[in-house]
Amino acid sequence: MDVSVEQVKALRNKTGAGMMDCKKALMESGGDFEKAIEYLRKKGSLVAQKRSDRIAKEGLILALTSEDRKQAAIVEVNCETDFVARSDEFQGFTKSAVSEALKEKTGDISVLEGKLLGDKTLKQALDELTGKVGEKIEFKRALYMCTNDGFFSAYNHVGNKIASIIELTGVLSDRGAELGNNLAMQVVAMTPLAIDREGIDKERIEKEKEIYITQARNEKKPENIVEKIAANKIEKYYQENCLVEQEFIREQGKSVNDIIKAVSKETGNDYKVKKMIRFQLGETLDS
Repeated sequence: MDVSVEQVKALRNKTGAGMMDCKKALMESGGDFEKAIEYLRKKGSLVAQKRSDRIAKEGLILALTSEDRKQAAIVEVNCETDFVARSDEFQGFTKSAVSEALKEKTGDISVLEGKLLGDKTLKQALDELTGKVGEKIEFKRALYMCTNDGFFSAYNHVGNKIASIIELTGVLSDRGAELGNNLAMQVVAMTPLAIDREGIDKERIEKEKEIYITQARNEKKPENIVEKIAANKIEKYYQENCLVEQEFIREQGKSVNDIIKAVSKETGNDYKVKKMIRFQLGETLDS
């Protein structure tokens, strides 16, 4: 059957699919608009299946907190090229994904993909986007958190390739929120391995110590100071890789712990970092 240009344009505006795909969908569905949309959804699924062996190494990461900061979510959605990652459609889908994780209180992707966004599920929206852009799109990971004894702060780095969430114990205040925001930025910028020394695996420290001892001996250092050299380097390792011991990025000469104590004293709150999450494309770090 013949379909009008107006019908094709209307379907394109509704679905974002190509003009020829929209025309074929309308012809295959006998001009029924809803059946045509379903046809395009199925086509999107087929495109997604065909591209399942492609590598989706680009994408976006977004972190979000609830208005009262008692809940937080972070998601990563991948695609094949940065060009697609920067598109309005892809950014819109990623924003919907993190909003849905927060709304549904879950980081389970299989659950999230079944949730409705308007008249379609998140999975159907993903498949339609795959069909439209012609790239593999993958909802890679999601995380949801809630707290009863503190609050969350989130930081999304420019370009949305890295994001972080910090959970602080203590009463939410303007200064506390500012502290949390700064610490979330610190996590993104300085890539700490753990919140404090307790969070760093002892085996990792032993391996580092072995390396430092070997280096000292290779440099012909006196045997009686080899252990001391290694111990000093281990101390520096802790200072560089433990969040609370790192130099605060916004104030030279002061550690993160110094800043936390200062804000705690100023506000009368005993702020402490309870958890940190850092997502980077292809990588993750949490404590």
